[in-house]
Amino acid sequence: MARKSLLDLYKMKEKGEKIAWLTSYDYPTAQFGQAAGLDMILVGDSLGMCVYGYNGTVPVTMEQCLIHTEAVRRGAPDVYLVGDMPFLSYQTSDADAVLNAGLFLKRADVDAVKLEGGVRVAGRIKAISEAGIVVVGHIGLTPQSSGQLGGHRAQGRTAEAAKATLEDALAVEKAGARLLLVEAVPPEVTAIIHKALTIPVLSIGAGPDCDGQLLIVSDLIGQFQAFTPKFVKKYANVAEVVTKAIKSYVQEVKSGKFPGPEHSYDMLPGEEEKLRKLLGGPVKKAAKKAPK
Repeated sequence: MARKSLLDLYKMKEKGEKIAWLTSYDYPTAQFGQAAGLDMILVGDSLGMCVYGYNGTVPVTMEQCLIHTEAVRRGAPDVYLVGDMPFLSYQTSDADAVLNAGLFLKRADVDAVKLEGGVRVAGRIKAISEAGIVVVGHIGLTPQSSGQLGGHRAQGRTAEAAKATLEDALAVEKAGARLLLVEAVPPEVTAIIHKALTIPVLSIGAGPDCDGQLLIVSDLIGQFQAFTPKFVKKYANVAEVVTKAIKSYVQEVKSGKFPGPEHSYDMLPGEEEKLRKLLGGPVKKAAKKAPK
């Protein structure tokens, strides 16, 4: 299987073939994703909540993102891989933005990086793009700045807000981003953005009128339990399956049912008798000293 490229994604857009995009944070899940036929994987800063149990994405560090992205690339060598730039990895300056984006390429062999924001981060997108790095824009609900948005709330639901979201989309494309992610925006707004832009537009909770979809893997498989966004469809309930398995293990350990003879390694024929002869003296002495 050849590694998927940006050109492949653009050809999919031209043909009207939807792009299937999913997050992943570790080697095994990345393997599953590649085997299942994913086009793209995002190592999102959502790992802060899904892996580390943070209340949001703000505490996530560059080092955490890099370590997880390295693991995912090993698990999915042929999928188009996007590294998510965490809070304060690009907001401080163009130089910091380019340096940290470059680290994703040098250490984790990503195909692109993603950063949040529209008009306000256009300069950062331009700087990273001019450094030869593919940028994925991210507008609408932007979790890193959710405090300014009043929490994790849908965006663009009024005419004025929708106009601002479109302006963000246009600014992201003009700055040099090669793909755009729209999050938690009404489908009508996403459809307008999709028609207005020439780059592939992808949705997470922003409706079907675009070039593809993204979901958080921990939501999709029913692993993340804190909350479930409205736009999520659960395709499995891993939490229930895993909890049930661990509960059965606990019960069998306490009852003595596990481990059974089939879970042990037997000595070679005749070796136990030899061991008893070798240890006969010491074993008897130890037995005499054992407390009653």
